[in-house]
Amino acid sequence: MYTGISQVIRALHVFALSVFLAALCFTVSVSAKENTPLSEQRNQQLKNLVQQSTIPQLIQAMKEKQLTATELTQFFIQQIDELNPQLNAVVAMNPDAISIAMQLDEALSHGKLRGPLHGIPILVKDNIETETMPTTAGSLALKDNFTHRDAPIIAKLKRAGAIILGKTNLSEWANMRSERSSSGWSAIGGQTRNPHDLNRSTCGSSSGSGAAVAAFLSVAAIGTETNGSITCPSSANGIVGIKPTVGLLSRHGIVPISHTQDTAGPMTRSVIDAAILLSVMQGFDEKDPATNIAKGHLNYDYTPEQSAISLKGKRLGVLYAAPLAHEQVESLFNQTKQMLEQEGALLVEGLSTEPYDHFYQDSYDVLLYEFKATLNDYLAQLPNEYKSLTLEKLIQFNQAHATKEMPYFQQEIFEKSQQKATLTDQKYLTALQKVHQATRADGLDKMLKEHNLDAIITVTLTPAWSIDRINGDHFTGSFSTYPAVSGYPHLTLPMGKVHHMPVGLSITGGALSEKELIAIAHRLEQLIGYKYN
Repeated sequence: MYTGISQVIRALHVFALSVFLAALCFTVSVSAKENTPLSEQRNQQLKNLVQQSTIPQLIQAMKEKQLTATELTQFFIQQIDELNPQLNAVVAMNPDAISIAMQLDEALSHGKLRGPLHGIPILVKDNIETETMPTTAGSLALKDNFTHRDAPIIAKLKRAGAIILGKTNLSEWANMRSERSSSGWSAIGGQTRNPHDLNRSTCGSSSGSGAAVAAFLSVAAIGTETNGSITCPSSANGIVGIKPTVGLLSRHGIVPISHTQDTAGPMTRSVIDAAILLSVMQGFDEKDPATNIAKGHLNYDYTPEQSAISLKGKRLGVLYAAPLAHEQVESLFNQTKQMLEQEGALLVEGLSTEPYDHFYQDSYDVLLYEFKATLNDYLAQLPNEYKSLTLEKLIQFNQAHATKEMPYFQQEIFEKSQQKATLTDQKYLTALQKVHQATRADGLDKMLKEHNLDAIITVTLTPAWSIDRINGDHFTGSFSTYPAVSGYPHLTLPMGKVHHMPVGLSITGGALSEKELIAIAHRLEQLIGYKYN
């Protein structure tokens, strides 16, 4: 449900939250006793607190001794124990989570705040390396792939005080195995289900991350995207997702698909939380040449101002996307546009993408070329026995274990990728140049410049479809390809619901425009007033 929220009502909400926090206030010593299940009463108190709080509010509660990191971690462990058997969102738990939380509580008791994520439990997609858990990409071929190292973005999260709580399920190989896959299914984790309706899809490939955040299994989660894998599950599960400019975050230590499109990004219940995570994870990494673009953003703060940000005078292009063919989605979008106009935004209607003939085939071919090259390179650099794997050997593994790996769909994408030549092939180079030209200079850049736009808006996705592992996903319209192929940022936030399923609003812009997009999204979040619980 959505509704406009005035500044007065918002102020009353903040006041009510402060009163609620005060009612929870009591001092809890940091001891082994906290590594025990929470009482039913305390569990309900924390549930109310988590549902109402952003990351800064949770940390403030810790500072005021109304909450400990240990309690918060234990709360989410209990949430996962209770809800995950139905959702299949989490596939592994960090055995050190509670002890890390206790150490952070001890530090805070001495006035030492680790950083902007102090004591905040976060779940991580299972294609991102973490020190104490395997990185499987959902495949039995990597079932015990312990690298004993953190990807650079995970190391940054930990230095900022985050507790890596566990790993989330994903569409196996980030949906890069079959053209008839069921999003959210992997041989490791089974089928992830949407907490809004267990019969419906979470989209993918960051399926478990989206479902986990929506179901309050963690404060936030990290996903990855090549084309829609953050924004689609964020929309389907009714949360905020940011797919950053490619190169703003290091991709080292992440199972890859495409060196020109891959990026990790935050998935949260509020724009401010996503901005904080993005600020922490950004930065240059000499092992990822694409991050040269991030050198000028090493200490950039994407957190929006807490005061209301007016959209008066903002020029927003309204882009037609396939989800608008659904009449109820269109009606919801029209109501959002009315809010924007009442706020004083200037809407430029009638925009559309105009891909050339064979654009989608060219963009698919680029991924097929890059997947083989980047995956083989990643596997060869693993610090364990899995370094001998190649895409060809993975195809053979799946054939040998077809009963468990391919009970519902096959591996035709693997096979097509294996047939591609190297990245020096002229067909690849030509296709890459053409799709970049189409989505950048002739696409998003052209729209932004010709109409002097601050951002472009549209609908992210139709309501999630019913899960069908036999026939695969039933997409009825989404928006992600142009910002994905161009490498430009794409943010989605909940716009409301059609029937009982969430629908997201997309905001996109030029390269490194995250600060502007987040500011716009923050104000829209205030206007829409979407209720996560």
